[in-house]
Amino acid sequence: MRNFLKVLLGIVVVVLLVAAYYLVRHPGSISRSSRVSQWLRDPDANPQWAISAKERCADAPFIPPTSGYIGFLWDDSFRIGHRHQGIDIFGGETVGVTPVYAAFSGYLSRLPEWKSSLIIRIPDDPLQPGRQIWTYYTHLADAEGNSFIAATFPAGTTEEWVEAGTLLGYQGNYSGDPDQPTGIHLHFSIVLDNGQGKFCNELEIGNTVDPSPYFGMVLNANKNPDEIVVCPTDN
Repeated sequence: MRNFLKVLLGIVVVVLLVAAYYLVRHPGSISRSSRVSQWLRDPDANPQWAISAKERCADAPFIPPTSGYIGFLWDDSFRIGHRHQGIDIFGGETVGVTPVYAAFSGYLSRLPEWKSSLIIRIPDDPLQPGRQIWTYYTHLADAEGNSFIAATFPAGTTEEWVEAGTLLGYQGNYSGDPDQPTGIHLHFSIVLDNGQGKFCNELEIGNTVDPSPYFGMVLNANKNPDEIVVCPTDN
């Protein structure tokens, strides 16, 4: 019995140490989670938290792809071991209402099995000329998988040219599990090319790029521990 208690105590200590490390490593994620909940309950209470779609921040190359509160940032963490690959923008409206636009011009594709996702190939990275990148948009469907992607981009669309500001669809809450939908938002990320003209696996943060310089806002969780992200007022 005594040995069992020692083992149990050891497990508790390890769990507490891991939790403490997580809290120190990701303090902003906790406060951001709280604000996301607050925003979703009553977005009208804090309109100053929101960005506006297509309103470029100074001379940034990308335009914001949708309107709403930027709730989670690149390299945020929602749980131990998790690293967020992009940004989440919560419109504060019901599903299928908040428009989503192309942040930059490029060639749009939608894989045949994609219900809520689109990806746009940008042959020439505006910040690193000569490098090909991809912009990824997802959660454009309701919990059951009914798509809110614009009818002009049916499943199977390949390499269709779109200009920055083109309507892509509307924010949804699709997660793949109808019983556990996400909050209504757009997840946006910048994905690296694999060197063979294909996009890398977006689920791995090492295959994505810090979007901060592309939007002219501090969207890196490591450099923004707790600030609400909007375009700097001195711009």
